[in-house]
Amino acid sequence: MSVYAQNFPTPVSTAYFESGLSLDDLLSLDLKGLEELYRKADVPKLEEIHGDLRGRMLATTILKEPFASLARAWAGSMSFPWRGKSFTPLGNDRGQGMNRVFNDRTRLFRFETSIGKSKAGDFDAVHLDYDLPENPFFIRPIQDEIRKIGSKLYLGQAYLALPKSTTLILYFGLAG
Repeated sequence: MSVYAQNFPTPVSTAYFESGLSLDDLLSLDLKGLEELYRKADVPKLEEIHGDLRGRMLATTILKEPFASLARAWAGSMSFPWRGKSFTPLGNDRGQGMNRVFNDRTRLFRFETSIGKSKAGDFDAVHLDYDLPENPFFIRPIQDEIRKIGSKLYLGQAYLALPKSTTLILYFGLAG
């Protein structure tokens, strides 16, 4: 039985997660549970995603055990460099943001936000586009998406878009 099946009711409903689920609680979900939750989540309005959101890498899809568990454990520690994302809405249809790394003052890797079709299914998501001239070459192929699972609680997918393929590389959470 998966961690998901042991700890969370089926079917998953957004209302359940509105009742107090935290960013740290998402760590108990396995990949199947994160995928199901992402598919059942809502697309937030860009203007409701603003300010500094605390981030947590939840699971990787590209590392095998035991490295996947080690990465997940490191992501939950204070030594993990990524702190979260900061968002600024610029209207109903676009926005921008930055990643916070090492501490809450160091902001790197700007992205632009918009709403569009998700890579994960036939639904919309908020897209975070890093393919901007000021970003280094190794950041520009990253394509993040987020969906809302609670009040100021978001579940994200990070993709690596290379010329011949686009691969889901990890799940992350954001909380306000």
